[in-house]
Amino acid sequence: MKTFMKSALCAMALVMVSAPSFAQEKGFKDAYKKYFKIGVAVNMRNITTPEQVALIKKDYNSITAENDMKPQSIQPQEGQFNWTNADKIADFCRENKIPLRGHTLAWHSQVGQWMFYDKDGKLVDKETLYDRMRTHINAVIGRYKDIVYCWDVVNEVFTDDEKAENPFRQSLWYRIAGEDFIDSAFVFAHRADPNALLFINDYNAATPHKRDKIYNKVKKMIEAGIPVDGIGMQGHYNIYGPSEKDIDDAITKYESIVKHIQFTELDVRVNEQMGGQLQFRRDGATITPEVEARFNKQYDMLFRLFRKHKKSIDCVTFWNLSDRDSWLGARNWPLPYDENYKPKEVYNIIKDFKNRKDSKATEMKVVDFDKYLKGL
Repeated sequence: MKTFMKSALCAMALVMVSAPSFAQEKGFKDAYKKYFKIGVAVNMRNITTPEQVALIKKDYNSITAENDMKPQSIQPQEGQFNWTNADKIADFCRENKIPLRGHTLAWHSQVGQWMFYDKDGKLVDKETLYDRMRTHINAVIGRYKDIVYCWDVVNEVFTDDEKAENPFRQSLWYRIAGEDFIDSAFVFAHRADPNALLFINDYNAATPHKRDKIYNKVKKMIEAGIPVDGIGMQGHYNIYGPSEKDIDDAITKYESIVKHIQFTELDVRVNEQMGGQLQFRRDGATITPEVEARFNKQYDMLFRLFRKHKKSIDCVTFWNLSDRDSWLGARNWPLPYDENYKPKEVYNIIKDFKNRKDSKATEMKVVDFDKYLKGL
């Protein structure tokens, strides 16, 4: 009888010891289900490689197409639409019941030059630009409105120049239509899908001078009745900045005028650059214990702030599945998964924020149970 009881109790102990390992099978989306969605930007390899698909399904409940829904990808020439890759990502989301973020409708980069020039190589007039923009927006939103829950309508429209009197990037969009192209893009997008949340998206959105440019423009849009729902803070950061205060101040300021804030393109590089510019260092740094500690600390700080502002933050999206996929290159070590799709220490720092005390309690119960077994 005593042998039987020992066997039964050992089995129960095994269950208790094993429980934390079962908990580890849960992902980011489970840990943050009472806070906000956790998203990821994907490429074709991510959604067709079984091991990577498994990571997506475990960790994420929002998906962004990294490049395949950008204007150049979908409409490289006027009237010539290439839906292949965007359709595959949309179908992946439909099949797996994962909502899709639309990225992006109007951007100064990765957009066909046909949008801005006539057959003689001259800039088109404002009306022609708007006709082309409206046609593109209607086609893209119309095709994916069943699965896309929000859109980055305009992307990176503000200047980085702290001293500039004009707050806007001097893009071809701006040269032809002025800041009105921003408002018009939102109006066209809202008409194409009145149910989608519409975001203005930019990098360095926590930098005070750029924060104020974004705030002033969005406030002006809201006062004019332009259908802007939220602000997308890209979140291309590094292990040295931005500061907790700058990010906290930016979120606080934005949430005073919009109900929806999303961190749309999160990564933390290990060099000293920051932002969404397409020119950047790929050499990274040697991952010493000090560098990793800074990396862990920065992500821990970021998610602590995100949780603090859970009432206004809808979604936090990592920009790529792993270091291998990252636009920054693997040596910049920017994501919770390394280049071999293995979780780093920071993965658990982000995910297990609310279980640290619980884990200690579980460990104590197992120790006490072992003592009881020894007495039998």
